[in-house]
Amino acid sequence: MTIKISITTTLIAIGMFTTFTVFLANADDGLSNDNGISHGLNYDPNNVTVSGLSSGGYMATQMHIAHSDSIHGAAILAAGPYYCAQGSIGTALARCVTKTDSPIDLTILNDQLYYYAQQEWIAPLQNLQDDKVWLLHGLKDTTVNRLAADALYTQYTNLMPSVNVSYIKDQAFGHQFPTDKKGSKCGVSEKPFIGQCNYDAAGQLLTHLLGPLQPKSTQLSGNIVKFDQQKYAGETANTIADDGYIYIPQSCAQGDTCRLHVSFHGCNQNASAIGMDYIEDTGLNEWADSNNLIILYPQTESSMFAPLNPQGCWDWWGYTDRYYATTKGPQIKAIHTMINTFIQKFPKK
Repeated sequence: MTIKISITTTLIAIGMFTTFTVFLANADDGLSNDNGISHGLNYDPNNVTVSGLSSGGYMATQMHIAHSDSIHGAAILAAGPYYCAQGSIGTALARCVTKTDSPIDLTILNDQLYYYAQQEWIAPLQNLQDDKVWLLHGLKDTTVNRLAADALYTQYTNLMPSVNVSYIKDQAFGHQFPTDKKGSKCGVSEKPFIGQCNYDAAGQLLTHLLGPLQPKSTQLSGNIVKFDQQKYAGETANTIADDGYIYIPQSCAQGDTCRLHVSFHGCNQNASAIGMDYIEDTGLNEWADSNNLIILYPQTESSMFAPLNPQGCWDWWGYTDRYYATTKGPQIKAIHTMINTFIQKFPKK
């Protein structure tokens, strides 16, 4: 059973593995969980891709740049450049979401990026040269302004060959993850922030990141597994939810060699806010099922207390600490630890 909690607030904010074994069992809510025994999963921790919408898009960029030694592609929907907020919710609201009170100065943002690289708080930037990046911003997006999205494109094309970056910006999408069949009305920015737009963003982004794919499945063979994020991310998991989710195709559960893709939900889009919609309805699972691809769906938690995060956003403005956009950031560290702990916590096949 999924319990939905809705919080109304005036705050506006955007919104890895050689071999491991996942344990599966039937849960009361119809999901699998990690209490029973199943076959081992094989995947490479140094060849991961990420994606995300809104605050999840900002988080995907942060994960990609911080860990470009192991994350080799990113798809970002409806988000602005790395370090856009500069550690300030005021700057985030003034420039990086619905409006911009002045142009985004990429020189300042890139200077910070290069400083982090010099301090070895992010991986060497030359790792990005062979990566693929897929960007999307809808013409009807009223939550993240176009200048922010354009700045992200410029930033990435300054860090890697422009031919490796695809930027979709001519479609009448709202602030949403566009799909071919599921979600709410296309062109609006409302829960669940998934839109029926006759556009398969999941297939487009995965093809750009991974290359040609087999046709997506029409009948899923695998399971969505609920797991304890606190168990796998350890003490760095105090600003994320108790439970996370992972889609495991049957082929991967049976021991085939697979790949991992991490998908970050946006603000007001975690399981507490919209149930399983983001985990089930973006279309990622259908493509994963036929292409030996595991999809990890980490989850935030909403908080009305310190650290203040009432909309369940990923940290892209510094509500956890000043290192939020680096390998030292609590949430980046939690996700990285979570992924890599699987090979330690579970017996190998």
